[in-house]
Amino acid sequence: MASSPPRPGRDTRVARLPPRERILDAAEELFLREGIRAVGVQAIAEQAKTTKMALYRHFATKDALIEEWLRIVAAGYAAAFDGAETGHPGDGRAQVLAVARFIADGLPDIARRGCPFVNSIAGLPDRGHPARRLIEEHKATQLRRLTDMCRSAGARTPEGAAAEITFLMEGAQVSAQNGSVDRVGERLLTAVEAVLARAGAVGGR
Repeated sequence: MASSPPRPGRDTRVARLPPRERILDAAEELFLREGIRAVGVQAIAEQAKTTKMALYRHFATKDALIEEWLRIVAAGYAAAFDGAETGHPGDGRAQVLAVARFIADGLPDIARRGCPFVNSIAGLPDRGHPARRLIEEHKATQLRRLTDMCRSAGARTPEGAAAEITFLMEGAQVSAQNGSVDRVGERLLTAVEAVLARAGAVGGR
């Protein structure tokens, strides 16, 4: 799903970060630009203006750094789901639309930098890799939460509606990343509303 928001004034901002945060910031910049497997620890250390030794004090291995970065990205999505639920208590339809808007709002950043999960999964062919498992667990949790929202909205088949909406949101991210479709955010919101209407989902009580 969507990437973290763009980070303005990177050079001056990064210089003020603690070492661990500088390393994570540098890793994100390089992983999104070049791919997680193409980037070495030395390049990350140089981007963070630190040393490999200092990097290894914070992260035992490069794989541990990849996993922590993806954990932070996943937490951003979890926070968006939390915000949709607290912002629209008891209104599953509004919750789903809030999540869809969060994805739509993040599409311009996806177009510039790519989706962290889409970009990373290609570099994680081992299904047992901790970072790969983190991505799969994150996606499964999101699907469960969307299903609960669709159920709260009164969808006749909440599992099916949630699967369709997930398909639309992830497809919108890929389309934004490769530039294959125009007005992706607008089309995503229209399509999600259509799924909810077809499923019989209604507003809050």
